Amino acid sequence: MTLRRRRLAALVGGGVLFIAGGADAQAAPTPATFTTPDGWRLTVKGPVSDLAPPEANLSVKIVSVGPAVDAKAAVDKAWRLADAAPGHAVQLITPLPGRNGWDEKAVIAYETSAGEHLVLQAIAERKADAWTVVLLKGDEGTAEKRGGPLGVALASLRPAGYAKENFAGKAALPLTPERVQALLDLVRTAADELKVPGVGIALIQNGKILYEGGVGVRELGKPEPVDAHTRFIIASNTKGMTTLLLARAVDAGLLAWDEPVTKAYPAFRLGSDDTTRSVLIRNLVCACTGLPRKDYELLFTNTPKTPAASTFTFLAATEPTSKFGEVFQYNNLMASAAGYVAGLAFYPKLEMGAAYDRAMQTQIFDPLEMKDTTFNMDAALRLDHASPHGEDPDGHVKVLGEELNRTFTSARPAGGAWSSPHDMILYVQDELTKGQLPNGHRLVSEKNLLIRRARGVPVSEDAWYGMGLMEDATWGVSVIHHGGDLAGFHSDIIAIPDANVGAVILTNADKGVYIRRPFLRRLLEILYDGRPEAVADVAAVAAREEAQRKVDRARLVIPAAAQETAGLAAVYRNPSLGALKIERHGPMLTLVGTAWSSELATRKNDDGTTSLVTIDPQIEGLEFVIGKNGGKRTLTTHDGQHVYVFDEGA
Repeated sequence: MTLRRRRLAALVGGGVLFIAGGADAQAAPTPATFTTPDGWRLTVKGPVSDLAPPEANLSVKIVSVGPAVDAKAAVDKAWRLADAAPGHAVQLITPLPGRNGWDEKAVIAYETSAGEHLVLQAIAERKADAWTVVLLKGDEGTAEKRGGPLGVALASLRPAGYAKENFAGKAALPLTPERVQALLDLVRTAADELKVPGVGIALIQNGKILYEGGVGVRELGKPEPVDAHTRFIIASNTKGMTTLLLARAVDAGLLAWDEPVTKAYPAFRLGSDDTTRSVLIRNLVCACTGLPRKDYELLFTNTPKTPAASTFTFLAATEPTSKFGEVFQYNNLMASAAGYVAGLAFYPKLEMGAAYDRAMQTQIFDPLEMKDTTFNMDAALRLDHASPHGEDPDGHVKVLGEELNRTFTSARPAGGAWSSPHDMILYVQDELTKGQLPNGHRLVSEKNLLIRRARGVPVSEDAWYGMGLMEDATWGVSVIHHGGDLAGFHSDIIAIPDANVGAVILTNADKGVYIRRPFLRRLLEILYDGRPEAVADVAAVAAREEAQRKVDRARLVIPAAAQETAGLAAVYRNPSLGALKIERHGPMLTLVGTAWSSELATRKNDDGTTSLVTIDPQIEGLEFVIGKNGGKRTLTTHDGQHVYVFDEGA
């Protein structure tokens, strides 16, 4: 699946993306209820409820269809009732388990072309003999920016009268060896179905580590098992540790949560002067400043030698796309800046990268006795470590190189740490004890530890982003957690304060991302005797991913079609992302970036254009549309909210 299609699937297909919003629930004249997001307009006409965001280029319609023979028929009827049409062919129909009161669910994806920047999907859900369908069509950038408010409507869509499963007030069961084994069995099944070679796991309850180890192997084709001290890249789970460093700095009087960032670091700038003046220390990691993701600058221009100060250079050229505090928008560069500001507060005479590394070692890792944790990739690779894995277009699991992950070095406060199940459960334990160490001393004050978890911008119907941590109250109990994602590594940390339970899951393959939510769900099922849903969720997501892979593979020509690529230039340049080279090695075409390269496939799009698509599992799915502009040959790609045009040139 291309990166573009993967983003859209996460947005509305799998319930994986954390999504934001908030408003009073409104009953529609349908056999379902939902929440209208703040700032959106609800118009009801017969069976169609039209949810309109502030922008006019995104349409969201919730349609009461009534009886239909199946999900496809229900969706076709919904388009007619809404007096609209998809205008594109169906790409894939994905059945999913009925959840949230629904008996059946299916997601229909339509075939779109990269140059359209179009999100187009339908979600059909059935209760008894009546179907309710969501029709989503519009600009991909707006869908990403408004993904939070959009998601609050989707997450809250339930049959009228249905009461959610709720564990509030229930005493958590002890994690006996049998219950621990039940959780491990889920992980082993999920790893097998999703072709994840190894998973690191740790569990703690009432201050006692009950399990630390793993299932599977560190690297495919080698016998060494994952154990308690196997190091994985924890990616964005570094953010919570970075905010712990901020809390230490606030305790020490070196920083204040509510002081402007420019007071602590006068050179701090954003693309907008108004936003620059508004950003306080706490806002660097709140995902609420209006700045969108801007990871392509890191991906395309960084090398392992890129200095830490580049974080601030990139931020100075980044413009907000929503109002301050309006919606959840995740930004790695802001979290990176937070770490460097905190590091300099402790060690102002050091270069900012060195200051951050030393501060994390002395202020966080050493007090928590996290001896396996490091920002030094070369040191990690010399010791007990997991290798990253991904799949090629034909579904074969491959060991990935580390070139792509090394490009994140300059932004390491946002996601560059290596750690183990053993070390990560010590970190989670500190969240459960509210900053008190096992020796009775305090790592950080309770007040400043908990500020990091205070409910900030909503990220779902019952979830909020704090500072490098999320709170999820979907099931009526507070779950503090955060995910981490880099090439071939996906992780989650979990703290359930009411149960005094913590958990860690670290995976060494890209499909490991799909184990995280079932892992959390299974843990809650075991603790609170919840409905058994996790096993079916794993089977459904594994089937969906394989079906999507086959659909995507059918559109790719490998090696790249000679007729479509004969006229390509040797070099293309973009002012923000730098140079790309096209190299020919026999029949294969290779795209060469600053720090990575990939063989290419071609994809003939339904709008008549042709795309070049990267197929190296490390960076699979980058899509570049071949074109011309003013007589010059071009390649055009985009992330969620930015379009980048590469022009031919030496």
